[in-house]
Amino acid sequence: MKKVAIIGTQGVPANYGGFETLVENIIGENCSNDIQYTVFCSGKDMPTRIKEHKGAELKYVGLRANGVQSIPYDIISMMRSIRGYDTVLILGVSGCIFLPIFKLFCRKRVIVNIDGLEYRRAKWKGWVKKFLKLSEKIAIRFADVIITDNKGIQDYVKLEYKKDTTLIAYGGNHALIDVAKERETEILKQYNLERGNYSICVCRIEPENNCHITLEAFKNNGEKLVFIGNWNRNSYSKKLREEYSCDKNIILLDSIYDLDILHTLRSNAQYYIHGHSAGGTNPSLVEAMFFGRPILSFDVIYNRETTGNKAHYYKNVKDLQDLIKQNVNNGKELKEIAHEQYTWAKIAKQYEDLY
Repeated sequence: MKKVAIIGTQGVPANYGGFETLVENIIGENCSNDIQYTVFCSGKDMPTRIKEHKGAELKYVGLRANGVQSIPYDIISMMRSIRGYDTVLILGVSGCIFLPIFKLFCRKRVIVNIDGLEYRRAKWKGWVKKFLKLSEKIAIRFADVIITDNKGIQDYVKLEYKKDTTLIAYGGNHALIDVAKERETEILKQYNLERGNYSICVCRIEPENNCHITLEAFKNNGEKLVFIGNWNRNSYSKKLREEYSCDKNIILLDSIYDLDILHTLRSNAQYYIHGHSAGGTNPSLVEAMFFGRPILSFDVIYNRETTGNKAHYYKNVKDLQDLIKQNVNNGKELKEIAHEQYTWAKIAKQYEDLY
């Protein structure tokens, strides 16, 4: 029995976030019988403390897993995993500044998923950017195995650090759930929608996700848009909500956690709009591919790699408006790619092969 500690997430059961969803789906039904996981969880972020989930043991650290507290949160988790495990899987680089010291005391296998070049995100400035870059550098130097989730990130690490990495993407088939036809009809009626008469975008409302481009394109063309996100997050999101909430064709919805509603809105849209410009393989893009709807994606290498160059791509407002007018359809090809590359059973096995 191999014992594996997982560090760097809010914890499970997963409510939100790519790494949390990753953990939720590599434990449980996709986990081999000879793997025993322990997941370190945030005692501040998780609403209730339970000892076990899907066969994995849960241990709690009394700090938040995001923001500045993520650094000591990860470090404390590492200290508590020095003994008793065969492999330590670290998700993200926030606490990897501690990795050289950790490796002095822990002779076990250390695997780090560096995520999507966190230091490049627009929300980080000054010393935070420099710190995250340093943490990335230390992670790549001291980890036994580095996981990258996208060919674009893999190429970056090879060019920047002369290091080979293991490419493992995210899964998305968990997004496919059964919704009763009656409930689906009720949900569409609730939002005054019909199948194929609207587009949808689901993301954090951050500048790097180019929400302003999406909103302006739909304001100009008058087509219906459902945009789901955290509209009270920051000055950027609040400004956009104030500017576009009066447009009758644009429906701004706060984050939705009812899976029936989310599934219904995504599976019945004409287009899925994906504006992310930073990071690697974005979980929401992978999930969208499973619905078989046409995808209009911001044109960066990460999105092209994820979609196998089979989506349609834009760089600005005019590009997006032109794509919408063209009535493009690429959903079937994207669905085939998703089922071939992004199922959780396959990805769980890829992780286990590294242990």
